[in-house]
Amino acid sequence: MKRLAKKSTSFLSPTKLTAPTPPKPNRVALYLQRARLIDSIRFHLRSNSPLDSLPLITDSFVATHALRSAPSPDSALSLFHSLSALPNFSYSQNTLHALAKTLASAARCADLQSLIHAVDSGQFQKIPCLSSMCLLRWHAAAGDVESAVRVWTEMRSAISGIKRHPCTESYNLIMGLYAKAGRDSEAVRIFLTMIGEGANPNSRTYTVMIEHLVKSGRPDSAMEVFEKLPLMRIRRTSRQYSVLAGAFLEIGRLDAVYILMGEMHEDGILPDCNLRSVLMQMREAGFVKETEEFVAEISPDGRIPNVSFCMNSRDSEDMDEDGDNDDDEDDDDDAVEGRPDAIRLKPWLDPSALASALSDWDHSEVSALENAGFVWTRRLVCKLLRAFKKPETAWEFFCWVAYQPGGFTHDVYTVSRMIVILARHGHVELADRLVSKIKREGIRLSLSTVRLVIDSYGVSKNAGAALRIFRELDSVCGLVSKSNLGLLYSSLLRTFVKCRRSSEVMELVEEMVLSGVLPDIQTFSGLMQHFALEGDLRTVQQLFAMVRQSGLEPDAYMYQMLIRAYCKRERAALALRVFEDMRNAALAPDAATKALLVKSLWKEGKLREAADVEKRSEEVKDGLPVALPGHVWTVSSADLMEVYDIYTNSFTTEGG
Repeated sequence: MKRLAKKSTSFLSPTKLTAPTPPKPNRVALYLQRARLIDSIRFHLRSNSPLDSLPLITDSFVATHALRSAPSPDSALSLFHSLSALPNFSYSQNTLHALAKTLASAARCADLQSLIHAVDSGQFQKIPCLSSMCLLRWHAAAGDVESAVRVWTEMRSAISGIKRHPCTESYNLIMGLYAKAGRDSEAVRIFLTMIGEGANPNSRTYTVMIEHLVKSGRPDSAMEVFEKLPLMRIRRTSRQYSVLAGAFLEIGRLDAVYILMGEMHEDGILPDCNLRSVLMQMREAGFVKETEEFVAEISPDGRIPNVSFCMNSRDSEDMDEDGDNDDDEDDDDDAVEGRPDAIRLKPWLDPSALASALSDWDHSEVSALENAGFVWTRRLVCKLLRAFKKPETAWEFFCWVAYQPGGFTHDVYTVSRMIVILARHGHVELADRLVSKIKREGIRLSLSTVRLVIDSYGVSKNAGAALRIFRELDSVCGLVSKSNLGLLYSSLLRTFVKCRRSSEVMELVEEMVLSGVLPDIQTFSGLMQHFALEGDLRTVQQLFAMVRQSGLEPDAYMYQMLIRAYCKRERAALALRVFEDMRNAALAPDAATKALLVKSLWKEGKLREAADVEKRSEEVKDGLPVALPGHVWTVSSADLMEVYDIYTNSFTTEGG
């Protein structure tokens, strides 16, 4: 009792009193307030009202999104210059970037250069220098080939001696710029440079390539590249589907369009709005039932009210913020029927900003969200799930939205997005509950989703959970072809390797072979690299023997791994034998592998053999490199060479 009394006295002591914690601001309420202000600015920019009558812009967030929503580059410039007259307003990096992107998209090169010069000369205080990638993006979007190539050349010079190559996206931008300018051979050369320097092409690279081939009147070549992407572990995108579908529709190949729509559904990809005209024409051609789901997805949702605002009304702030903007861009201006002085737009919405406001899933913020009366659509829910930084918040929202008024029901798209998030962050129990729900309700996940889940369990180091979903393939995604089963096995093996479950890896390989599915070169390469790093040369040799027995042709990267593995174990004689096999197959190691082999031979006193390796390596002809770093588990040299041949032959054949 004394202790409690003493403690109580101490607690009541004036010296221990602390200031009350200020109430936490409601971030959702702030988001909605900003959204109403941005809508008000959007209306003013689309009317003839003077800029000095604009609502007061209170922060750079509102300014940035108002600039992005401007109906024209001239209105964006006028708004940007008017901001400097506002009290206590200072330009932010995001504000400048928003204007630059708007100018670049409209190909306003002179205005863009003026803005860049103003930033570089220090006219905007506290704004850091513009990065090379920002400049490259803007010049590429504006179609300014000369400026973009100059920036890219400076980037390459700056990193010379530090790393081998700039980021993959920089190659994509230059390649796409050349393609749009009709400089076909230079676009092909950039792709060759990319893979030659070891920058692995990504999904964006192949989107640029497909668009280039379609633009040049070669949809069949574009389709060849597109069909190879799954085997190269490259994700196919809605943009690629829409470009190909539009190309085949234009030449009357409706059968090819129908096949593409089916594959897009199997890939679990939501259509984008570029497919709207394609789908309408397919329906006119008789494909009504086949396109019904896609048309419903990209059609405007009638439940979402427009934000209307009469420019002559004094009550300029009385606007309806309910609803959501399913598309990334605003609808065209539209006069309200019977009121020519009124403007109608879809409400402004930013899923990333809304997800950030909900990051802690605070009760008061969730209540504000409920009161806002959003219309929850499949696309909006998917965007929010992707935008959440915390998997716990994503799960809270996933459960919450299913009970909101309006009758939203989760489907394969939202469930797929959620289960991948849970798997990547190691929430195995929740993911298993979701799988049970999938099986109960008869939802079929796409093969690409199951692969992504298995790969995600590799990130969170949960091999057991990956194996469980693999064993439940029949009930989760139905019948699986042997080629797709091989891709799933490859993902499973990679996950077990990441989880250091080496003792079980070879058992899975044997199971795979017994089921009639043979690992491809990428899978063998990944396994050999793993066991080579562990110093298990016996298993490496066993895997290489399996490659020989299966009739597969080892690529240069596989030979390189063997040479390196033997050299590190001081088995230079065996490494030399692999080098001989490699040269007999008309392949050659890269400079680093050759140097390691020569060093190992010298160390073991085999000077003549070392000199012979040096001599034979100099005989390698210039051309497409056959040993590419970082392609293990994903893409083989043969795949890249095949894609390169398709691409280059499309522009070097007669009439090309």
